[in-house]
Amino acid sequence: MLPISIRFILLMVFIAMSAFSVASNKQILSEKELLIVSQIEADIPKVLKNLEHVTNINSGTMNFEGVEKVGRLMIEQLRDIGFDTQWVDGKDFNRAGHVVARYNSKNPNAKKVLMIGHLDTVFAKGDDFQHFKLLSKTEASGPGIVDMKGGNAIIIATLRALQKTKALDNLSIEVVMTGDEESSGSPLPLSKKAIIDAGIWADIALGFEDGDGDIKTAVVARRGAISWSLTVNGKPAHSSQIFRDDIGYGAIYEAARILTDFRTELSNEENLTFNPGMISGGTRVDYDKAQSTSSAFGKANVIAQKAIVTGDIRAISNEQVERAKQVMQNMVKNNLAHTDAELVFSEGYPAMSPTQGNYDLLTMYNQASQDLGYDKVNAVNPRKAGAADISFAAEHVDMALDGLGLMGRGGHTIGEVADLTSLQKNIEKAALLLHRLSTKK
Repeated sequence: MLPISIRFILLMVFIAMSAFSVASNKQILSEKELLIVSQIEADIPKVLKNLEHVTNINSGTMNFEGVEKVGRLMIEQLRDIGFDTQWVDGKDFNRAGHVVARYNSKNPNAKKVLMIGHLDTVFAKGDDFQHFKLLSKTEASGPGIVDMKGGNAIIIATLRALQKTKALDNLSIEVVMTGDEESSGSPLPLSKKAIIDAGIWADIALGFEDGDGDIKTAVVARRGAISWSLTVNGKPAHSSQIFRDDIGYGAIYEAARILTDFRTELSNEENLTFNPGMISGGTRVDYDKAQSTSSAFGKANVIAQKAIVTGDIRAISNEQVERAKQVMQNMVKNNLAHTDAELVFSEGYPAMSPTQGNYDLLTMYNQASQDLGYDKVNAVNPRKAGAADISFAAEHVDMALDGLGLMGRGGHTIGEVADLTSLQKNIEKAALLLHRLSTKK
């Protein structure tokens, strides 16, 4: 068997040649765009080498040292391209911090584009899944290789190609790579300030998550996500006395009544989901919010005194969230005898609504893909795309598009596998999109 280094070089050559051969047969590109594509192809070996290196650095959200180490590598690469960079310390929101980098065009009319990535993964320092591994000529596994170290690699490679071909001059770019996308810091307004501020500055936001993992889709809409907790109190008594007018139904029956009403009233609304993820009930309930754990004591012959339920809501718009919250609160008030309940909503991710601007941006991205000889790109079903940082910027920009990162499968699991054939394709598509935006009146 060939040594790993030789096999890796052959893999890089295979991916670059296969991607370029597809594009070269069908491209309808300008001279400048041909130059950009050629530069990207030449850069692929370096991109893959850097991707392997950064995947081997553990950057689980709470491994602050590892997250910052990855961030410093991103800063170094962005500085080489000509960006002004900074590390935003995360001590005020109990996380490692963020990378923020800016490239300002001398053209006062240049489009202002925000490019979004994140440094952290879901894999803690003590997890067994820690290393990059080649699985075949077209696949590699590794912690966060898809979500989203591959997306960060695409951001860097796209900007490097534009800079080397002098196609970056008519764009102003801000790159924000957060250190807490997988587990947001608190308070949330401080945790997401870098994204929000960049969104207010920008005209266009691009996210480099992997969407639903299908290279034929991109994300024009992401559902927002907020958490909720329901606390129910009942009147304790011997179980033989339940349902009496002066005793009532107990906390568990009331919790079941409320959850059933939620499901009956709201489950048929399009793009709205609400999930009770944990329930505990009995004579005594101890809930640890920070650890998402609960313990309960109760006996079969005692009416439950307390119940706690926690869950989330996901909705396509902030208006849909507010409507659902109001309906849920109304149901919570209609208590069974001798019970009371309180429903509390926590702060969370806003929705990235499917605006016309987002669809217009998708049209441009799709055209770039087809001009390169690749597949048509359609909007992903928002039910297949979770919450992401771009949602904090989307409401502030004219156009937003996500799901432009490295494709793959098994995100958030030890089966996380990257489709390496998507790497060059998505760098090319992002680069052409940005170039075309820079020349668009």
